[in-house]
This record gives sequence, structure tokens and C-alpha cells, in this order.
Amino acid sequence: MESRLIQEQKQEQKLVQRLSQQQMLQVKLLEMPLSEFEQSVIAELDDNPALETVSPDDALYEGERSQDSREDESFEELTEREEREDALDSALENIGRDDEMPETYYGNRGQESGADYEEIVYGDPVSFYDKLKEQMGEIELTPQQSEVMEYLIGSLDDDGYLRKDMESISDELAVYHNIDLTTAEIEQVLQMLQTFDPPGIGARNLRECLLLQIARKEEREGKKEDGSKKEELLREVIDRYFDLFIKKHWRRIQEAMQLSDSQVEELQKEVRKLNPKPGASLSETQGRNIQQITPDFIVDTADDGTVTFSLNYGDVPELKVSPSFTEMVAAYKSNKEGMNRQTKEALLYAKEKVDKAQGFIEAVKQRRNTLYITMKAIIDWQRRFFQEGDEAELRPMILKDIADKTGLDISTVSRVSNVKYAQTRWGTFPLRFFFTDSYVTEGGEEMSTRKIKVALREIIEQEDKHSPLSDEALTRLMSEKGFPIARRTIAKYREQMGIPVARLRRE
Repeated sequence: MESRLIQEQKQEQKLVQRLSQQQMLQVKLLEMPLSEFEQSVIAELDDNPALETVSPDDALYEGERSQDSREDESFEELTEREEREDALDSALENIGRDDEMPETYYGNRGQESGADYEEIVYGDPVSFYDKLKEQMGEIELTPQQSEVMEYLIGSLDDDGYLRKDMESISDELAVYHNIDLTTAEIEQVLQMLQTFDPPGIGARNLRECLLLQIARKEEREGKKEDGSKKEELLREVIDRYFDLFIKKHWRRIQEAMQLSDSQVEELQKEVRKLNPKPGASLSETQGRNIQQITPDFIVDTADDGTVTFSLNYGDVPELKVSPSFTEMVAAYKSNKEGMNRQTKEALLYAKEKVDKAQGFIEAVKQRRNTLYITMKAIIDWQRRFFQEGDEAELRPMILKDIADKTGLDISTVSRVSNVKYAQTRWGTFPLRFFFTDSYVTEGGEEMSTRKIKVALREIIEQEDKHSPLSDEALTRLMSEKGFPIARRTIAKYREQMGIPVARLRRE
């Protein structure tokens, strides 16, 4: 038994250490939207003196240098030696200093952009993510808890919900962040996140979201006269009669809880104060959409239906390793025996910075390559949408489809699709917009759920508002349109689109 435990422990340790530092950097850069990626490149340029930008004159200079090398050889040797000495002096001064600089640059950026598109900005440019991170500074967290908290915040959807289960989060933290925690420990951090504003943030479903808001109201209003009683009744409705609540069967709730008409009316009034989408509510307080949307891809559709695309490089410059630092490293390799200790330390420092610069440049190239092949696969799969702009033309497509087409891992495709945007002829869309599940009819036909929802919405929009259609009637009409789906599926899709039942649509 003891040897089995030791074996299991070794296997777990191997899983945690699967990603190298270079792979971790590639994953980190891949997850970033363009604006954050720009900041990361600027931070790295500030942090690493061995990393430089490629100027337009570099290529011209190299050509002139090779042409005139015989004439100016002695002058160039002198210049190179002076540059090497200056770089060495700089390295000596900066030992131990550059590594203390922050990894991310948060300074003010100009609005200039080299891209030939109009930047789309809605409301406050401070992101939802940053608003929640600000609140982290108001509570006491260990360094590990802070890292887990940031991961949880980054995993929230637009409505403020945490859709991932604790087991998946535990696995992802272990593999990608070298953090080995139990689900109970992660749950503890999640509970701290759920104390943030707006109330209900970090909930895993609607029921938990509403209960979190009620608990917050109890804290604020519990001491008021009759306040605690009102919140207690509301909590019982959500906690014990949630199925009846979401179907708006208030009469049955009233009978089960033995409530008066006035109590039911008061509870309904309180329910309307709750927000089923706390993430969206935070956006509304900052503007229509608090995130600054900068497309990562520019997709162009010609009149003949030809679809092309390009990556948006934004303000990210081309990068290179400083020639002075590479020469210092070469000098160290060729003459390390004849150097004193101080010079050796400086040159070892230079080698470390060169290695780091080369790794960063490689990670940037890897990011661009991964973004390119993923977007190409998405366009190939959803070509009809990019040609027509009709949402109903979106074919069933899941992460695995693109992973199989590109040869990438599903987790990589997921990272590319998160917080990345594509500007198209038909508008600017998040990449996750192009992913849609499939519905298989009893006859075995596979249909896009997006296409089904579009057809369902069209029928509801055209109905007589004085006599709206029941789910049974919608099922019949959808079948006549070529969508033979079950009534319970109609109800499910209607709720997902936020469309109420027939009696609540009556005017």
C-alpha cells in the first residue's frame, strides 16, 4: 500500500511539471487580447536591455555595411569594441535591477495606431477583469490565493458566472500554473470572490447567483424592521421552490408557503430587484460595454465571395536581440578563461538576458502562428457566414473540430478563442461567436443550434402579441419550417435567449 502511494505521488508530480518556462510564456501570451499583448511587449522591452525593436533602417544599414566592409573595416572594429564596452558598463550597472521591474506595464498609452481600421470603444476602457482585480486589494490573500483568484476572475463569462467545475479548475491550475490545490481549497477562494461587487458575481448557476444577492441584502437590511422576514421568505422561494420560481408558478408557491396575496406581491417586487446577470450590470454602470474592443483579426470579404484575413499587429514592433549583447556572449564563450570575476558576472548576466530575449521573440512568433492557423481553420469551417453575414449559416462547430483541423490541442484553441475579436464585413465578433453546438433530430439530422434559435426568434417576433404562441404551437411551426425538435428543446432555447413564456409576452 505504501509503495502504491509513493507511485501515485510521483505520477502527480510529473503532471504538475509538464510545462516548461518557455511553454508557460507561450500560453500566457496566447491568452492575451491585443491591447494587453501590446502592454506586455512594452514591459518586456523596458525590462530586458538585450531586447530591441527592429528599425526600418536596419536592413538598409546591413546592406551598406557589407558593401563597404573592406574600406571601413578598421573603423567598424573600433566602433564595435566601443559598443561592446558601453553595453558591458550598462550590464554592470543593471545587475539585479532590471529583474525587479514589473512584468506588466500599466502606464498611459497614446491612441495612435498603425492599423487601418477604426478602433471600437464602448464606455470606460477599464475592463471588467481589472475592476474585480482592484477589489482583491481590499482583502487579505496569500500569494497563492491571489494567483488562484486571478485565474477564477479570468474564467468568468460575460454575465459574471463561473461555468467551469471545480475539478477542471483544479486540473488546469496544476498543469498550467504549477498550483496543486484541492477543490475545497479552490472553493474557499471562490467564496471570497463571491463577496465582491456586484452581488452575485462568481456564481455557478442562476440559483446560486440569486441566493448570493439575497444574502447580501440580508446583511444590509437584516437589521431593519421586517427586513429579515422579507429576505427570509425570498430566500425560501429561491432555495426550496426554484423550479416553480423559474416557471413563474407563483400561485403554487403561494399555496406551498401559505402566503397572502400582499406577501406574494411584495416578494415579486423584491425579485425584480435581483439581477440574473451581475457581470452585465457592472458593465452598465461603466457604460454599454466597459471593455475596449480591439480586433485581433481583420477579415475581408470581396464582392465575389473571396474571404481573406490578416492579423492585427497593432502597435507591437518587430523585435530582435541586441547585437551588442550577442557579441558580449560570443566574447565570453571565446575568452572566459582570461576574464576576471566581475567581467564574468557581467557577461553571464548578458547571456541570461539574451536567452530571455530569444525566448520572448520565439513566444511572440508562436503566438502569431497559432492565431493565424486557428483563424484560417475557423474561416474555412464557417465560410458561408463570412460570405453572407447570415447567423443562420453558422455550421455546428466545437473546439474539437478546430483542434482536429489544425493539429492544436483543444486547450490551445480555447485560449485563442477567449477574449479575441474578428472584424468582418458584417461587424466585429468575439471568436466564440463562431462556435455553435449541434442538435441531432430523431431522424439523425444534425443541425446548428444557432440556426434553430434564429428561426425560433423570427417566429416569435412575427407572432400576434395579443395572442402569443405557446411552446406547443412553436414546436409545430418550427417543424413546418424544417426544424423537427421537441417541445422541451423549444422551451430550453427560448429561455437561453431570454424570451419569456407566452402569457408574459402578451401585450
